[in-house]
Amino acid sequence: MSPASVRAGILIREWMEDAGLRTWVDSMGNLHGRVEGINASAQALLIGSHLDTVVDAGIFDGSLGIISAISALKVLKSNGKLGELKRPVEVIAFSDEEGVRFQSTFLGSAALAGVLPVTALKISDKSGVTVQDALEGNSIEISEESLLELKYDPASVWGYVELHIEQGPVLEWTGFPLGVVKGIAGQTRMKVTIRGSRGHAGTVPMSLRRDPMAAAAELIVLLENLCKHPRHFLSDGGNCNEFSMESLSTSLVCTVGEISTWPSASNVIPGQVTFTVDLRAIDDVGREAVLYELSNRMYQICDRRSVSCIIERKHDANAVICDPELSSQLKSAAYTALNRKNGEIQVEVPVLMSGAGHDAMAMSHLTKVGMLFVRCRGGISHSPEEHVLDDDVWTAVLTILAFLETHM
Repeated sequence: MSPASVRAGILIREWMEDAGLRTWVDSMGNLHGRVEGINASAQALLIGSHLDTVVDAGIFDGSLGIISAISALKVLKSNGKLGELKRPVEVIAFSDEEGVRFQSTFLGSAALAGVLPVTALKISDKSGVTVQDALEGNSIEISEESLLELKYDPASVWGYVELHIEQGPVLEWTGFPLGVVKGIAGQTRMKVTIRGSRGHAGTVPMSLRRDPMAAAAELIVLLENLCKHPRHFLSDGGNCNEFSMESLSTSLVCTVGEISTWPSASNVIPGQVTFTVDLRAIDDVGREAVLYELSNRMYQICDRRSVSCIIERKHDANAVICDPELSSQLKSAAYTALNRKNGEIQVEVPVLMSGAGHDAMAMSHLTKVGMLFVRCRGGISHSPEEHVLDDDVWTAVLTILAFLETHM
């Protein structure tokens, strides 16, 4: 909803129209481009990703998925086959997936999926500007009623496909340009606040200290060890079955991304330390088991150190499993694309999970979803260093084209 995003939307809309699509912007700022095909009343395939990104980011996150879909449809138009599609195909450039400005992710896709509460319109940024204010500032009228009307009828949608950069190093490590996503990890975000006894750094003996910083350090190391070796911590707890345990061993990741101390002076034993925990896993049962074990052990450590501990769950999102049939079709399309480009290939197209959230998570509340990942250099994303090889972009477009030609 920034001036730059408006300019980007205008350009994307021009490209959509050049590819033969009918375009419009909805009341949440999502940009749509649609072709009806032979049967306008058939269920529609939705292909999308997000137009926004984070501050000081690269150029591929989100936008690659939009441009790849438009490019594939442009090829069909150039070959005179756009009108031969068996069902409508709609490309959607979603607004505000990242949640940077309003600290609320998937605003655009959640609105179409019908899972965005009307209270989201009143969420404000750091300057006090609400979502509704920002939309109206761009000449987009929105009300609670019109927000509810954005929800797509599930009966009108065949499925949702999203192509996205991997934002991780796995594809580069395997030497493959793209892969099929089997699922998107569930996520929990927590805020941990530890309170102890503030004092002078030089006068309080070590044996008499109730130091929340030292306690926080021990809790963070606990988190790292638990997430590296979940089986060592959970095997006797009875809260996790073998399937979940196996899933955790390959998908569990935990991060402390923020830490703050008060009063934050070099010569003062802090009175309070706060840090965040971001915990993700593809299996929701396993994730809950980890959270249960982590919380219990954190409280035990704080009791032993005579400090108080408050653990607040700030965000929860369940894992999303991609539709097996749709994933198989995307995998077949990837083989077709690679054979077109490189000749016959014998290796298996990688299947991997996504640790990052995507619009497909919101769209899974509406319809079946499938995802493709494209290799990015060094696994770097959300950075100006984000980079995708031109050859890999070509492979991505050819894969979407093969999927449309074969299954649409």
